[in-house]
Amino acid sequence: MSSSRRLALLLALGLAAVTAALAQSSSSSSTPEASAADQAQAASQSQGQTNVQARIRARRAARRAAGIREAYAHTYDTNFGFGYLRFVPGPGYPAIPATATSPAVPHGSGLEHAHEYAWDFGLTRYFDERLGATVDARGYYATAYVGIQPDNPQAIQGITNPAISQYAFMAGPTYRFYLQPKFSVSGRVLVGVDKGDFSGDVNHSTVEAVQLGLWPDGYTFAASASIPFEYNLTPKVAIRVAPEYFFSGFGSTAQYTRGFTTSMVYRFGKQ
Repeated sequence: MSSSRRLALLLALGLAAVTAALAQSSSSSSTPEASAADQAQAASQSQGQTNVQARIRARRAARRAAGIREAYAHTYDTNFGFGYLRFVPGPGYPAIPATATSPAVPHGSGLEHAHEYAWDFGLTRYFDERLGATVDARGYYATAYVGIQPDNPQAIQGITNPAISQYAFMAGPTYRFYLQPKFSVSGRVLVGVDKGDFSGDVNHSTVEAVQLGLWPDGYTFAASASIPFEYNLTPKVAIRVAPEYFFSGFGSTAQYTRGFTTSMVYRFGKQ
C-alpha cells in the first residue's frame, strides 16, 4: 500500500511539472506573436497618418496652383494711376563772361530737386503666367524753384517758380518672379523717349529757360527700372505699387532719379 501511494504521489508531481512546463512554453511562444501584431498595427497607423498628411499637402498645392492660374492666366492687364519723381530740373544758370561794362558771372549752382507728380498709363501683354511685354505712357508736372538771381543779369526777374513738365513713352519686358494667389512681385525694365518742356512760363523760349538755370526743351532718352508689387483684390483687379529708378538725358547729361508709381490694375483675356 505504501509503495502504491508513493507511486501515485510521484505521478502527480510529474503531471504537475509537465503542465507547468507546457504553460510556460505556451506563454513564451505567444509573446512574440503579440509583439509582432502590435508592431504591425503601429506601422499601419503611422502609414495612415503619413498618407493623410500627404493628401492634405497635395490638396493645398492644388488649391494654390488653381488660385495662381485664376489670377495670372490672363492675356492682358492695364493699369492707370499716378506717380512721383524727385527730379533735378536744371544745372543752374550758365556762366557769363566778363564784358567791357560788366564783370563775369560764375556758373550758378544746381537747382533744388523738384517734386514731380504724374499720371501713368500702361498695358502689358503676357505670353504665359510670368513673362510679358509692357508699353507705358506718363506725364510729370512740377514747379521748379530757381530762386531770386540778382547776380544773373540775363535771368527774367520775378520768375522764381516756373512750371515744368515731362512726357515719357517707354516699352520693355515684365517678369513675375514670385507668384502667390493673393500677391506677386515682378521686375520691369522700360526704355523709350522723354519730352521735356521747361519753358512754359517764359513764353516757350528755351534760351530764357536755360538762363533761369533749367534744362533746355527737347527730346531725350528715358528709361525705368522698377520692382512692381501687386496685391490682388479679386482675380481680375489688383493694386500695384512700383518703386523705381528713372533715367533721362536732358542737357547732354544723365539724370537718375528715384520715384514710384501706384495704380489700379485690371486683367482681361484668357491665355
